[in-house]
Amino acid sequence: MNNNDVLRRLRYSFDLDDSDMIKLFAHCDQTVTRAQVSAWLKKDEDPELVAISDTNMAAFLNGFIISKRGKQNGKTPEPEKKLNNNIIFAKLKIALNLQSHDMLALLTLAGLPISKHELSAFFRKNSHKHYRTCKDQILRHFLKGIQMKYHDGIALPELPDTPTPAPAKKPVKKPSDNKNPRTFQWPKKPPSE
Repeated sequence: MNNNDVLRRLRYSFDLDDSDMIKLFAHCDQTVTRAQVSAWLKKDEDPELVAISDTNMAAFLNGFIISKRGKQNGKTPEPEKKLNNNIIFAKLKIALNLQSHDMLALLTLAGLPISKHELSAFFRKNSHKHYRTCKDQILRHFLKGIQMKYHDGIALPELPDTPTPAPAKKPVKKPSDNKNPRTFQWPKKPPSE
């Protein structure tokens, strides 16, 4: 997903006006103008659309975290120079103080249920063997789930904590050779004449 699309979706989901967005950037010591914000929010087909850089988008997301959770150890985080879907996903998780079951419920609400293992793979280091790249479809559905919950007020679905185990099968008893203590004896043949 491109940064402008993410920015537009978050603005809509949390009813942020231009001054709110300028404040979010200010949390990270970034000064942006109303004209810049307006240019970033234009529709894709608008010729006046200006692409928001990764650094500015990271500053916005960091400001969003600070507005929701406060500064960690009183420090302003340095915005990343390069963003990807995994980083955006992680920043939204932190800002909204979401646990894994909340994230799974948001994705389910948006029509894309995934497993806990799939979800955890997005938050691993990219050098980890189980790391997975967060594809646009996942992030798009996650943002849709955020909109449905925070803007539209739709309750999250209840998800089972663990899958329901299948009923245990009764063990099949194998016939035993010595089940009957008596030994089987063939009937005696009648004496031949």
